[in-house]
Amino acid sequence: MKLVSLARNPVPNGGVVGTFEGYDGAPLRFARWAATRGPRRGTVCCFPGRSEYIEKYFETIGDLRRRGFAVAIFDWRGQGGSYRPINDPRKGHIEDYSEYDRDLACFMRQIVLPDCPPPYTALGHSLGGHIVLRNITTQSSWFDRVVLIAPMIRLHPDILGFPESLVSLYAAVFCGLGLGRTYVQGGGSDIDADTKFDGNSLTSDRERFERNKMLDQASPELLLGSPTVSWLNATLRSIRMINQPGFSERIMVPTLTFAPGRDTIVLPRAIEDFVARLKSGTGVLLAQSRHEILQENDDIRARFWAAFDAYLGVDLPEVA
Repeated sequence: MKLVSLARNPVPNGGVVGTFEGYDGAPLRFARWAATRGPRRGTVCCFPGRSEYIEKYFETIGDLRRRGFAVAIFDWRGQGGSYRPINDPRKGHIEDYSEYDRDLACFMRQIVLPDCPPPYTALGHSLGGHIVLRNITTQSSWFDRVVLIAPMIRLHPDILGFPESLVSLYAAVFCGLGLGRTYVQGGGSDIDADTKFDGNSLTSDRERFERNKMLDQASPELLLGSPTVSWLNATLRSIRMINQPGFSERIMVPTLTFAPGRDTIVLPRAIEDFVARLKSGTGVLLAQSRHEILQENDDIRARFWAAFDAYLGVDLPEVA
């Protein structure tokens, strides 16, 4: 099991990469690194978004290690270098979000707890942030602090194309008819990412956009197409669950949430409304950011890291 390395996106040195067993024994790809400088501050567990994979986080991993954090990360089932559950590996498929929940628990028990120093901070982007939210309402959560980046509280109307209630009905009916493993309407096996910089929904930083495009081209086996109807159905069910009255109030883990103001994948207003209901949380609006804050331009990333450092108690003069 190897990580893909490019001249513009080299593998951070000193890493351990391999697979662990998901809840059903399926092989899921992980990687972990020790901190590169002190003082040691514990471990940041990174949980990527839909269609993302470990290699896309190399820059962020370096940023975290220089801040004194060990880092652990894995590819969700159905994407990246992890197990693909159906014959067409480009289909992003899941039956229920409880599968993600159980895989996260396997990751913590098999990879993080035995070999990574506490305390544990969760850093979740988009889909990963949504799954972290599900976890931190449970009594068995391992995280002392949480950082959420554009968490998937609600999907943006631009992504859905129709009212959420109508899309939910479509997904439920098609799953009921046994068509859950088909691509969503209009979807297909083409990679689910913007292919041209102009007008892309992910980042305003051309250099990072092109770097990620080169990474995609170098590792087509890690890429993902459109989701299945079943994935959409499971996603909308979970979105309804986390937006139920009382859900956010059950979160007692200190949580820092970043909302990108120019996001057209998840709905920024829904993130802000959710944060306002948290008993132990605060939010930061990055008004000019698109969906992928960690892939944004240097000015936006600097604002992110300034808030992150203040929240985690990082001694700024020690950070290169």
